[in-house]
Amino acid sequence: LLILVTILNENDNPPVFPEPNITRQIPEDTEVDTVIVAREEVTATDADLDTIYYELTTTVQNTDGYFAIRGVNNPEIYLQTALDYDKFNSTTLLLYARDRPVTSPEPTNTATATITITIKQSDTRAPWFLPCTQLHNDTSVCISSPYSGRVNISEMSTDPLLLEPGPIYAVDPDYTISDRIVYRIVGGNTNEVFSVDEDTGNLTMNKIVTSPDSFLLQVMATQVSNVRKYSVATVEIKVITKSNFPPYFEKGVYNGTVFVGLPQRSFVYQAGDPSTPLVITAMDQDFPDV
Repeated sequence: LLILVTILNENDNPPVFPEPNITRQIPEDTEVDTVIVAREEVTATDADLDTIYYELTTTVQNTDGYFAIRGVNNPEIYLQTALDYDKFNSTTLLLYARDRPVTSPEPTNTATATITITIKQSDTRAPWFLPCTQLHNDTSVCISSPYSGRVNISEMSTDPLLLEPGPIYAVDPDYTISDRIVYRIVGGNTNEVFSVDEDTGNLTMNKIVTSPDSFLLQVMATQVSNVRKYSVATVEIKVITKSNFPPYFEKGVYNGTVFVGLPQRSFVYQAGDPSTPLVITAMDQDFPDV
């Protein structure tokens, strides 16, 4: 008597990942479509020899869409969207392996692998001159205003010049790198009147100015470790005549007369002389001919 026995394969084994916990550190400037976790590192096996279906999710808010798998049957993880360290610097991904499609009504066995990704800030931005204003809360761009200052004609100042809105100062916005910044004047320095301290950014005079012409200096801030990362700021220096005396009024008290019912912007007349408009005059001994 010949008896044939057929053993049916039951779905009684869950998928198994080769490593359920994976850690990766990647630079911020990683190119889109770069493989983060290779396929063989996250390919699950199933003792029942079932086809494995994969799904990738994230557990960190606002980090969806940055990482993805190649396909439902290909768990290779790659970078889908460019990274920004200021938006997030780490995330945790969950990779699910199922032995049935997600929509299958049949009982399904599932395995989970956890992928922890840490982002390392890259040197992606040029120095920022301070103070500066970010545009629409965009932390990647900060716009600074020109600097301005004054010097007296025919007078040599030995101290650093006082500027508005503050001293020349730039920082590396990639703050975890915080590269050292050096300064130099690259334009507008006629006759080499001014010099800038390489380390502090303080602006000083090398010689006196003998003409009332203004200077429009171009000061460049450069990162020491990467000379291609630089920014240029404008510094306007006005040359003025030194003021030794404050202005003063010709009279201590001025008396005027107005008439009832006059419209706005009508003249105020001198008291006692209703035909002569009241004029208030100030003088300055620094400018006797003005």
